[in-house]
Amino acid sequence: MSDAVRSSKAFADLRDTLFSPLLILALACVSAAILLSFAVTLPIGAFYWDTFIYFDAAQRLSNGQLPSVDFFAPAGPLGYWLFAWLIDVFPSAQPVLLAQWMILIVAAPLFALVLADADRRSRTIALALLLPFLFFVALPINATDFSSYPSIDGFGYYNRQSIHLLYVLTAALIFATRRWVILTVLGGTMTALFLTKITGFAAGGLLCAFAVLAGRVTIREGFLVLAAFLAVLLAMQLANGVPLAYVGDLVTLAAMNEGVLLQRFLQAASLHFGVFASASLLCLALLYAERSDLAQKASALARTPSRAALSALFDRSAFWLAAGLFAGLFFETQNTGSQPFVFLWPIVLLALTGISHLGGRMLVVCLALAAAAALPSVVHTTQKAARALIGQINYVILDLPVLKTLGQVSQRAEIMERSATMLDLYERFPETYQAHVNDKILPSFTFYTDPDFQLTWLRATAEGVTAIEAYEAEHGVRFGTILSLNFTNPFPYLLNRDAPHGVSIGADPSRTVPKPSAEVLSNVARTDLILKAKCPLTISDEELYEIYEPALRDRDRITLSPCWDGLVRRP
Repeated sequence: MSDAVRSSKAFADLRDTLFSPLLILALACVSAAILLSFAVTLPIGAFYWDTFIYFDAAQRLSNGQLPSVDFFAPAGPLGYWLFAWLIDVFPSAQPVLLAQWMILIVAAPLFALVLADADRRSRTIALALLLPFLFFVALPINATDFSSYPSIDGFGYYNRQSIHLLYVLTAALIFATRRWVILTVLGGTMTALFLTKITGFAAGGLLCAFAVLAGRVTIREGFLVLAAFLAVLLAMQLANGVPLAYVGDLVTLAAMNEGVLLQRFLQAASLHFGVFASASLLCLALLYAERSDLAQKASALARTPSRAALSALFDRSAFWLAAGLFAGLFFETQNTGSQPFVFLWPIVLLALTGISHLGGRMLVVCLALAAAAALPSVVHTTQKAARALIGQINYVILDLPVLKTLGQVSQRAEIMERSATMLDLYERFPETYQAHVNDKILPSFTFYTDPDFQLTWLRATAEGVTAIEAYEAEHGVRFGTILSLNFTNPFPYLLNRDAPHGVSIGADPSRTVPKPSAEVLSNVARTDLILKAKCPLTISDEELYEIYEPALRDRDRITLSPCWDGLVRRP
């Protein structure tokens, strides 16, 4: 073999290694771990206080509580378990990035199986599956904008995590061929979806059902996956009792959030009309392009009904896209923040690989519609992430060490100053905000989405922590259990205390706080310190007070600071 041939072969081997999908995925995971090891700061955005929920759950878990068993949770337990473990591994991590990337612990190994399978046949296909996945997992950006200021989205975690798991599931159903890979990924993703968000699990179930119809998964294999899924849940139930308690929470949440399903479908379709309409038109175009083959396969099925004939009719990109669109639209009916329909990319990729035989005009139409369905999400996410990263070059960092990593945020100097001014106004003019409470309205319709409110709430939280520590030092007491009558309760985490059993984390009185049982009220009554926020006074906080009022009697009311009253349990 000549030197030139050896050199060419060595170069080809190096290229294959460098562009290996598994290597790229591994490097991405390592890069994420490295970034989580540093105290990164990100620009604060709408609903950042949703991030507090993870810290509330993590502190409860560290004190021996279990999701759904010992506290009411708005989503599945998987995210809380992962976050509680990872904040010990990465104590300096920016919490938004930690919550965004932790799903890789589950998704990356399963996706690696799919990539390895696909890479055996086509390196291009494997990379085309991998790169969009890494792009959307990397960026905590939602499709719907709630703030005009450059920022990251510190909410919608459960929805984005479900989308990423659905992406892995769809890629396996479409491009994996090894049976053990398909079954392993189906079992892993469906279990993770169930333990993350039930609507994601339902969407995944719709995809799996269509996979059986299309012949990608046999009925026998479906029952094997179901048996494995149930076996995992049974083992968990015997170990900690979480699954049945979680199902009980789901039933309660469903009863509290009843609504007109058709209306929610229409709302989801209108919110994401660009992507949904383009993908729907692509589906119709593919059906039109395949009309002759469809007629033949339908005729064959009618003449000789069989499993093979059924699969030959339905296993095509148009029907896969229709199934994915329905599953995605159903999932989005229950979401506020998400990366909607991103998991359709493997199906669009399937369509692109099958239209090369089409004639000129039809090929152009399908390519244009595929681009219209896929590119808007990429462009919007890129633009929003670029604005956030570039904008924070001139942003001011919030300097409140008592907030620990929760305070690793920044924003424009004017907004930062405004948050300090607003805190002062809340303290000096409480009657103004009491008037809003009396009329059962917020100071503005989008009050909680404003970055200055989120910053003001961080400042008020820091004030509360300092005030509690000062009161304890002055009076020689220590409050072992603390509950904040507010949407989130970060105080046990920030002060290393416990929270009462049975109460909801992420306490929205209209959606996530069921009527407390006698046991829950008893737990609240035994809580050492219950905090009532005054900066600002809001209708939600008043409603929480009314919900737990039977357990709040016979307490001493103290003024901890201008922003916080404390209801202290009497000895």
